[in-house]
Amino acid sequence: MKPIGTIPHALIIILDSTAKATLAFDKHMPPEVPRIALVDTFEDEVRESVAVAKAMQGRLQGVRLDTPSERGRVTADLVKEVRAWLDLEGFKEVKIVVSGGFNPERIRHFISQRAPVDIFAVGSYISDAQPIDFTADLHEVEGKPIAKRGRMPGITPNPRLKRVM
Repeated sequence: MKPIGTIPHALIIILDSTAKATLAFDKHMPPEVPRIALVDTFEDEVRESVAVAKAMQGRLQGVRLDTPSERGRVTADLVKEVRAWLDLEGFKEVKIVVSGGFNPERIRHFISQRAPVDIFAVGSYISDAQPIDFTADLHEVEGKPIAKRGRMPGITPNPRLKRVM
């Protein structure tokens, strides 16, 4: 398979809207790149999924759920709820991608729960090197504290870090 990626939280945070970020991605990326929106940055995953699908007017191929552990991670019930609302709003063709710590055990659990997942993102699990689990979340943009849901906005002082720009 050809590896693919999706819109990062950083783009959504900088543009201040999942719909705006997805539309910008759609405008500037080659047509062969799948349009898969990350839908957990500022709003509830269900609301962001439906809002982005409406904004994309039939061009959205999928939504990616990547809820952080601070908010309970992605669950089988969350996937079922997103699928139900997308279907109810007329977006049955929009696929659901899940990410965030997926391994064979978690995948088996989601399958046993009949969660309607189309794609399991398992990048960290299958990488060659032993992964270092970290996030590169933005916490400030142009001096304004901001962060995705589940994260505290604003710079967190750390004496081990030094400014490079």
